[in-house]
Amino acid sequence: MLTSLLALAVAATCAITSPPHTVALVELYTSQGCSSCPPADRWLSTLPSQMPAERAVPLALHVGYWDYIGWKDPFAKREFNERQRWLAALNRNRTVYTPGVFLGASEWPEWRDRSAFAEAVSRQNLQPARATITLSAVVGDGGKLTVDAKTSLARDVVPSDAQLVIAIKQNGHSTAVARGENRGETLQNDHVVRVWLGPLPLGTGRHQITLPSDGPRNFELVAFVQDRSRGDVLQAVALPLAACLR
Repeated sequence: MLTSLLALAVAATCAITSPPHTVALVELYTSQGCSSCPPADRWLSTLPSQMPAERAVPLALHVGYWDYIGWKDPFAKREFNERQRWLAALNRNRTVYTPGVFLGASEWPEWRDRSAFAEAVSRQNLQPARATITLSAVVGDGGKLTVDAKTSLARDVVPSDAQLVIAIKQNGHSTAVARGENRGETLQNDHVVRVWLGPLPLGTGRHQITLPSDGPRNFELVAFVQDRSRGDVLQAVALPLAACLR
């Protein structure tokens, strides 16, 4: 009986600590209303098969500035529009566009060059992490997620410039698009960011999140620490939630 109870406890709780090297954060700004976005969506979907989560954490952040064309992206959030504008400004770019890829906050328009992209990720992986992130998650009844997050910084990082972001992403979405540039297409989307919390203070904190009830249950918990003054992503980590479901 004791063994069974312990097994249940392990199955209901999962945790992860970021590695000593820097994990690359890959952000794709995309839209279901953009006809040039599906190739980038497919590229992001295949990224984990080439680079495990210990090397790169992919996020698909859907923007809404193309909604006026005729199709309202169901995953678009205003904060993603604002974040892309902020990243573009950091990269001295006055415009935003889709698909737009950022690697560790640096704009990467040549994402189709798989070799060059892999080399850039490897360069980031060779850098010692400048932050450490520990996550513990429990999924309760009704999709209520409790996340305990603990972060610490390397000595050379200014604490006032570093902030934590927590996100929930979801894999396996299929959407039949009825209007707009992708009218008649069925789009497949992975790594779709559904929940975005931040910026959050560093240290130790507990966060309550309600998981989305629509779509597949393929959720991952993501956290990253970013230097807001320069944009540098100091560390990122991803925790699949399948093992946490009770």
